Amino acid sequence: MTSTAQAPTPPPSEGRAAHPDHLGHVIFITASAAMGGFLFGYDSSVINGAVEAIRDRYDIGSGTLAQVIAIALIGCAIGAATAGRMADKIGRIRCMQIAAVLFSISAVGSALPFALWDLALWRIVGGFAIGMASVIGPAYIAEVAPAAYRGRLGSFQQAAIVIGIAVSQLVNYGILQLADGDQRGEIGGLEAWQWMLGVMVVPALLYGLLSFAIPESPRFLISVGKVDKAKEVLAEVEGHSVDLDHRVAEIEQAMRREHKSTFRDLLVAGARFKLLPIVWVGIGLSVFQQLVGINVAFYYSATLWQSVGIDPASSFFYSFTTSIINIVGTVIAMVLVDRVGRKPLALVGSVGMAVALAFEAWAFSADLVDGKLPETQGVVALVAAHVFVLFFALSWGVVVWVFLGEMFPNRIRAAALGVAASAQWIANWAITASFPSLADWNLSGTYVIYTIFAVLSVPFVLKYVKETKGKALEEMG
Repeated sequence: MTSTAQAPTPPPSEGRAAHPDHLGHVIFITASAAMGGFLFGYDSSVINGAVEAIRDRYDIGSGTLAQVIAIALIGCAIGAATAGRMADKIGRIRCMQIAAVLFSISAVGSALPFALWDLALWRIVGGFAIGMASVIGPAYIAEVAPAAYRGRLGSFQQAAIVIGIAVSQLVNYGILQLADGDQRGEIGGLEAWQWMLGVMVVPALLYGLLSFAIPESPRFLISVGKVDKAKEVLAEVEGHSVDLDHRVAEIEQAMRREHKSTFRDLLVAGARFKLLPIVWVGIGLSVFQQLVGINVAFYYSATLWQSVGIDPASSFFYSFTTSIINIVGTVIAMVLVDRVGRKPLALVGSVGMAVALAFEAWAFSADLVDGKLPETQGVVALVAAHVFVLFFALSWGVVVWVFLGEMFPNRIRAAALGVAASAQWIANWAITASFPSLADWNLSGTYVIYTIFAVLSVPFVLKYVKETKGKALEEMG
C-alpha cells in the first residue's frame, strides 16, 4: 500500500451519497463480476445430471460415488482460503480470469475423462475455481458499487448463484431429451452426461471475456500506487461530481485503519484453544445451514427421484422446478431481510424446513409398489421437497451470509468469517459424501436426521443468535 501520511482527512463519506452518472454501466460491471456466482451455482449443481451415469460407467458403489461428487468441495475450501491473499497480490480482475480458465479446464476435463481418478481431479480443479469465485465476486462488487446501491448490487452474487443452479438443471434436462432420456445415450460421439459437464465451458469463456471489459477495483489500484487509474474508475462508477481526491484519501485512511485479524484474535484471552463465543455462533449458523441437507436437493435430486420410481426425464424436470423455487425464495429473502429482520426469517425458515423434511421422511418410509412410491406418498414427497427448498431459500440460504457479514466485531471480522466459511464447506462435504450411503441404509431415516437438525436450529437461533438488522458494524461487540 502506498504511503499517504500527509493525505488530508476526508469529510463525511463522499461515496455514501454518490450516484453514478451511468447506472446502467455500473450494473453491467456488477453483473459481469457476478458471472462468477453463476458459475459457482452451475458447477455446484450440474453434477446432479451425471451421478447415475458415472455410477454405471465406472461400476462403482455409493461410497466411491459420494467421494467423486464431494471431492470438489476440497478444491472449494482451498480456493476460498487462498483467493483473498491472491487478490491482494495480483488484483481482483486477474483472479477472475484465473477462475475462468480453471472453470473452462474443469469443464473440458470432466467431459472427457479417461478414468475415474482424473474425473475426480477435474472436479477438484472446478472446486478451486468455485472457491475463488465465492470470495472474489462479493469482494469486488462491494469495492466498486456506490454505497447508495451496494446492498442491491451485492445481491447480484446470490441471485447469480441460484440462477446458475436453475440453468444447469434446465441444460441437463434439454440434453437428456436429445439423448432420449438416457444419461449414457450418445450425442455426437459423447454420452449425454459428458455434454452436461462440458457445456459449462460456454459460460466460463463468457466470464473470462467479460473480465476484460470491466475495471480493476479502485481499492486494489490504490494499494499498488495506481492512484490516477483509481480516480478514473471512481469517476466511472460513482460519478464525476464526487471529489475524487477526498474519495482516494478516504479509501487510503480506511485501509490504514484496518486490522488484519488472525486466528489468534479469535481465542479467549489466556486460553490457547478456546474460541470466543461469537465465533462458535458463526460456526453454528454455517453448520446448521448445511446439516438440514439442502445440497442433497441440488447434488442428488435426480438420483433421489429415480430411486423412488420416477423416470429419468421427469426426475430432471423436477430438479429444474426446485431450482426455480430456489430463485423465488431467494428473491423473497432479498425483499424481506431488511424489513422483517434476519432472526425472524431464520426462525420461520427453520420451522418450515422441519415440517417439510418430516413429510419427506414419512413419504419415503412407504414400501415401493412396482418400483414406485404409492401415489399419495409420491405426491407428498414432491410437494414437500419443493416446500423445503422454498423455506431454505427465503431464510437460511440468504440470512446466514448476512449474519456472517455483520455479526462479528470489526477487529476479528475477516478471520472469524474465514473460520465460519471453512466450517460451512466441511459440513457441506459431510452431507454430500454421506448421503448415498445413508440413502442405501434408510432413505426415510436419512430425512429424519435432517429434520432433527432443522428442529435443533430453532432453539439455537432463539438462544444464541442476536438480531443485526439496523445496527452499524461498529456496534457489534
